Amino acid sequence: MQDLGTWDYVIVGAGSAGCVLANRLSEDPDVNVLLLEAGKNDNYIWVHIPVGYLYCMGNPRTDWGFHTAKDPGLNGRSLMYPRGKVIGGCSSINGMIYMRGQAQDYDQWRQFGLSGWGWDDVLPYFRKSEDHYALNDDLHGQGGAVRVEEQRLSWDVLDAFRDACAEVGIPKISDFNKGDNFGASYFQVTQKSGIRWSVAKGFLKPAMSRPNLRVITQAHASRLVVEDGKVAGLELTVKGTPAMVSTNGEVILSAGAVGSPQLLELSGFGNPQVLQDAGVETAHALPAIGENLQDHLQLRTIYKIKDAVTLNQMANSWFGKAKIGLEYMLKQTGPMSMAPSQLGVFAKTDPSFETANVEYHVQPLSLDKFGDPLHDFPAVTASVCNLRPASRGHIHITSPDRDDQPEIQPNYLSTEIDRQVAADSIKLTRKIMAAPSLAKHAPEEYLPGARFETDEDLAKAAGDIGTTIFHPVGTCRMGADSASVVDERLRVRGIDGLRVIDASVMPRITSGNTNAPTIMIAEKGADMIREDRRAGH
Repeated sequence: MQDLGTWDYVIVGAGSAGCVLANRLSEDPDVNVLLLEAGKNDNYIWVHIPVGYLYCMGNPRTDWGFHTAKDPGLNGRSLMYPRGKVIGGCSSINGMIYMRGQAQDYDQWRQFGLSGWGWDDVLPYFRKSEDHYALNDDLHGQGGAVRVEEQRLSWDVLDAFRDACAEVGIPKISDFNKGDNFGASYFQVTQKSGIRWSVAKGFLKPAMSRPNLRVITQAHASRLVVEDGKVAGLELTVKGTPAMVSTNGEVILSAGAVGSPQLLELSGFGNPQVLQDAGVETAHALPAIGENLQDHLQLRTIYKIKDAVTLNQMANSWFGKAKIGLEYMLKQTGPMSMAPSQLGVFAKTDPSFETANVEYHVQPLSLDKFGDPLHDFPAVTASVCNLRPASRGHIHITSPDRDDQPEIQPNYLSTEIDRQVAADSIKLTRKIMAAPSLAKHAPEEYLPGARFETDEDLAKAAGDIGTTIFHPVGTCRMGADSASVVDERLRVRGIDGLRVIDASVMPRITSGNTNAPTIMIAEKGADMIREDRRAGH
């Protein structure tokens, strides 16, 4: 067995959290840091071209290739569940949308007893990591490692959709990241001059010249090693060869909402019954591991339109494809530079909600499902997701073999309130599409279809058209209560030398896209680790 030595910090996963941690922890020259990534390097062209997410998700070169269990809420369907398996993790294959969520999200975390996690506490960390293209003020920062820019294209039909939103009471705004994102605007993205800007580029690569940081790719963790109540190291393989690494400090799991609970359970941490059923001996009972899975379910409503240019027409001809490719090659603009969604809308399906409870991702294109060709008619897709789902799922191993995929059961639409919000979301979309600014395009509902009218029918239709928007969180819940997986300093309860720092620690999902909050969690977590080390904890 290959011995990789002893390190102060061993980080499992070089994704949106792991790359941040590797950079911040290695800033201290008196500690050594090992970063392990199961995937390969990010020297793959489609990682860097924004539209390349189409060729990264579902591709074993860059994606773990997970699938959910058949979900009753989706009328028995199973979904692709992409997770980045590459340096940069999901930030190398995601939709590049920079979204913090709402101030209320973090203030609620604080109300759960998590001191230090309110909006005023976390805002400095968002600013610290940000390199905003225009603003440097109380809310935005410049000079950080996360480049945030405007998108480099426009669509008349999306402008019309935004106008229609204003006509139904959803105002035009310029910035989704002030703490209250109610309104309609174009998403700002983690790009630099039309090229994806991942955490690998922003955080990891500038730090790799430091002598106290080592990065190993194709390093797949198998099991945590525990000695006398403390994590002493990790068993893994490197390019298929068995290896062992030791720590005299901490192991930090940053493998994400799927990978972190999976590794904990493979190591015997978790619900004893779940572990027994999977053939794993219990080393440390912590029943909450793998529970509390939350995700944003997007309902992909599609409308045929007239008298408008959409990507459907442009990409369905060789001339159009050539024009798109040439524009990107010459200027890094146009459809190849675009994030999967361009226009965003945060709205309320019912006026009783204090803040926006749904988010739209509006696209000048349509297709039956991810990976399928674009339709041969002009159309727009108005995907809408419930920002604060009440449904809770789980992720659990089913065998002691780390190469067997865990069971991922989101339990979408399993509560009455989620089904009601789903029905109301489709009705709100119809209201927007019927507004005067879109009349010139004569929108015709293609999905789910005008025949669905009652709340019951609309909720069932939501199960047919709903799909993940790739925001799984919560499976290693942070909490002040003894039943939580990690405490407010992200330490795994009952075991020394082990933390989880990634999206899995969110007690409740944020009201928006989850990459920026994950980076923030890692920034704050790195400070906590350094503080605890200085204090001798």
